[in-house]
Amino acid sequence: MKQERVERAAAEARMAELSGWALNDAASSISKTFKFSNFIEAFGFMTQAAITAEKLNHHPEWFNVYSRVDVTLNTHDAGGLTELDFKLARAMDKAAARGAV
Repeated sequence: MKQERVERAAAEARMAELSGWALNDAASSISKTFKFSNFIEAFGFMTQAAITAEKLNHHPEWFNVYSRVDVTLNTHDAGGLTELDFKLARAMDKAAARGAV
């Protein structure tokens, strides 16, 4: 099913539901850096996030170094943000809360 793009005003309103996420200048993606106490916790978070992403068929752009995971979310097919991005962001926040410092 094709996702509808969320316009800037709606994206800004949705950002109030998220903690620590940043909306880029073009309102086309959101990003966050997750920090953990070690690599195992960071990798565990990525594993949990990957399972959710696969279920949603919506995959993050991310970068990991030791205890840090940088995440950027957007929906390429829609040319910006969709509900899937906010849904995955909420799921990532929940996964991080179980293992974050």
